Amino acid sequence: MTIPGLIRLLAGFVLAGAFLASPAYSQDRQGMIHSMGAQVMPFSLAKTLHVFEMTESGGIQQVVIRDQADSDQIPMIRMHLQHEAMLFSSGNYSDPASLHGTQMPGVKELTEGAAEIHIEFEPLPNGAQIVFSTSDLHLLTALHRWFGAQLSDHGADAAYR
Repeated sequence: MTIPGLIRLLAGFVLAGAFLASPAYSQDRQGMIHSMGAQVMPFSLAKTLHVFEMTESGGIQQVVIRDQADSDQIPMIRMHLQHEAMLFSSGNYSDPASLHGTQMPGVKELTEGAAEIHIEFEPLPNGAQIVFSTSDLHLLTALHRWFGAQLSDHGADAAYR
């Protein structure tokens, strides 16, 4: 590739990044994720909150109810996260990919490195969580990128701790 061609390609990436980071795109994307969530998750996104915590050895992904009156959501949260933990342990990230897209940051690396990631499901009084841990820095970075993409896509339906 020639230098001018490379410059045009890089400029295209910068412009695409600016569009993807724009508030209008983010709101549209978050709205789409919210409305499509029922195709992947059996619980209500409006009644629950996804909480992501990046740790030194991996991360914790929780889904909890927003209001104690919505305790009917807890069995659905637990069932879903237990199933997802089982899939993730075998390198299957098809559910999040079907919602967030197949090019979601980190998914390729997490899929390929599944044997190097310890994944554990844990019920919580107000929902459930999946704990991810790895000693592989490449996979740790991929996991943190994946968490960041989910935080961005879920918008008001997610929080960082």
